[in-house]
Amino acid sequence: MKRPLPMPPNHVDPLLAGASLGLVVIGAVVVGSASISLADRDIGEPLYYLLRHLGAVGIGCAGAFIVAAVPTDVWYRLNGFVLLACVVLLVLVLVPGLGQTVNGSARWLGLGPVRFQASEPARLLLLTYVASYAVRHQADLLTSFWGFLKPMFIVALVCALLLAEPDFGAAVVVTLTSLGILFVAGARLRDFVLALIIAASAFGALAVNSAYRLERLTAFLNPWSDPFASGFQLTQSLIAIGRGEWFGVGLGEGVQKLFYLPEAHTDFVFAVLTEELGFVGASFVVLLFAFIVYRAMAMGQQAIREGMEFQGLLSTGIGLMLGIQALINIGVNTGLLPTKGLTLPLVSYGRSSTVVTLVALGMLMRVHRELSAVQQVTAKRRPKQ
Repeated sequence: MKRPLPMPPNHVDPLLAGASLGLVVIGAVVVGSASISLADRDIGEPLYYLLRHLGAVGIGCAGAFIVAAVPTDVWYRLNGFVLLACVVLLVLVLVPGLGQTVNGSARWLGLGPVRFQASEPARLLLLTYVASYAVRHQADLLTSFWGFLKPMFIVALVCALLLAEPDFGAAVVVTLTSLGILFVAGARLRDFVLALIIAASAFGALAVNSAYRLERLTAFLNPWSDPFASGFQLTQSLIAIGRGEWFGVGLGEGVQKLFYLPEAHTDFVFAVLTEELGFVGASFVVLLFAFIVYRAMAMGQQAIREGMEFQGLLSTGIGLMLGIQALINIGVNTGLLPTKGLTLPLVSYGRSSTVVTLVALGMLMRVHRELSAVQQVTAKRRPKQ
């Protein structure tokens, strides 16, 4: 692996930073609008969720600055510790007394007054490990099915721990992101397709064999058949999206968030956003996500061409993770996918997700700085025409 050369300390990607800032600002505005009535009714403090969301943004920005100052080679060399931390987090959340159950899922760890969702940092840690594995064992990955299968065993272990919580959506994101990293790293197409078929079959069997997941699946296929029970969330989301039309009903003027739409400030914040800002506002948010994913993937390819394989795969993995999660959340809100319980990164209220997403973007900023430094040196070494 080629190590990055020294770089200017303030070299950042202004377009990536601008798109990220745009989502943070939109998220704060929409979380405030979606949660104000709920917070006033349940807690007596209208700005309760907004202030906590802004606190998470502050912590996440601090984490992003710290991570952006750490050479990516550190994460590469600490790959064993990274994997251990991922597994330990997911095991601890299942330990009685340590893990905390919310809405029937044991996804939370409490450290004194601080509570966080363990699967969020675990996902980032796992993709970092998979990227390092693909670089360290590239020869095996290119030539043998066993080289492809070994990291997938680890991914399967992580998915089993996630499903034990249960967190089906996170398991899907982890699997697809890991497969994407290995494919970009050069895994053979037949190995990739076979693993994809096995993963799809396994998740399909889990969905059919669980009464809870099967109910969600059937509700997604025809929510109007039972609009006041199993299809309630989706029908209310579709009503909100339909009311938005082209330009929305106006910021703060949405109706569905007023105790009609469950989880209005978390899982279904995109529906609230569309109702109040319309198709134009929703499309702008989608474009911001698309640009971040494109920028991360393009940066990944540039890094790989410069011999920075780990940085390239890390950037690719972060882009895939954010893109897949955003796609699933928007798909759920619009009725294209069954409910998964995933937040919309940087936009939904979800402090663990917000902090980890900003830290991941800090990693992207670091990759950009290191890539720029290498490209500058490469340009200087080119013979003048």
